[in-house]
Amino acid sequence: MTVRLVEPTTPSHRFRTTATPTLFDLGLSENPFAPLPSVLAAVTAALIQANRYPEFLPEELPRVIADHLGVSPDDVVVGAGATGVAMQVMRALDGGELLTSTPTFDGYPIMAEMAGMTLVPIPLDSGGGQDLAAMRRAVNRRTSLVVLCRPHNPTGTVLDAAAVRTFLAAIPHRVPVLLDEAYVEFLDPADRLDIHTLLRRHPNLLILRTFSKAYGLAGLRIGYCVGRGKLVERIRHQQLPFGTPTASVAAVRAAYGAGAELRDRVDRINGERDRLRITLRACGIDVPASHANFLYLPGPGVATALRRAGIKAKAYPDGSARITVGDPVAGHAVHAALVDLR
Repeated sequence: MTVRLVEPTTPSHRFRTTATPTLFDLGLSENPFAPLPSVLAAVTAALIQANRYPEFLPEELPRVIADHLGVSPDDVVVGAGATGVAMQVMRALDGGELLTSTPTFDGYPIMAEMAGMTLVPIPLDSGGGQDLAAMRRAVNRRTSLVVLCRPHNPTGTVLDAAAVRTFLAAIPHRVPVLLDEAYVEFLDPADRLDIHTLLRRHPNLLILRTFSKAYGLAGLRIGYCVGRGKLVERIRHQQLPFGTPTASVAAVRAAYGAGAELRDRVDRINGERDRLRITLRACGIDVPASHANFLYLPGPGVATALRRAGIKAKAYPDGSARITVGDPVAGHAVHAALVDLR
């Protein structure tokens, strides 16, 4: 499976038609549900102090996250979502090459350009997975950062844990590896990596996570990375003063305190994802098994059929699409739009 990121196009004025109204926006892999009630209550209570500046540099939020993960607060750097933290990482590395799979999260090519880094894209393998052997061969003296996504965006595939450990062992310690776990909460617990062991063995490893996906807090922009030693210190120096809202601390505390409700919500999203995949495969669409809150629908024609049905998706040049899952009503609309496509 080899697809490229969409390039912007300019529609013809001569043949322009009335745009189809968007009935469902499934393009950003957002959580379709509002934040958990206890989290909403905590954030609302915190807003009474919105007239006051937050901490000049965040200390409380890294401490809350570190306590939950069982690491030192010195190992945690927070920022404006996983995207904001990834940008801090790139700016700390001062140029060079960024090595990652293609397609990948749209933000990486954009941020690489902003940070003055050269993107080195490695095509996915035939099964839609990240080609670790090809990525390892592409590492050279110009490589400043390697990015792995687990689960992968946009296919939802998951790298084997043993393969990840082997890959990390083969990368020179001078080359930082960013392990993007934005969707880790959707993984089966048996598929999750032991981050403590990995961090102990690999001082060049950074683990990136977010509260935007499973926790449903995309609008609050809360992300973090975990690492060790001088590498994390360099990233922390990119911290924006007053950049972490006080409400973020309240939201994270409440989110961590609502573990049972979060698991129920994740199970609900995963269940709807798997049901929708089964119905779409019955329509003849070869949808790969996903371990995130989205499905990758191979083309051709899928993106166009969804658009004509008023369903906004992340589209790719070969006609494939990625859609957010979790809302049964939206899932029925996706099925209706694609049932006669093949």
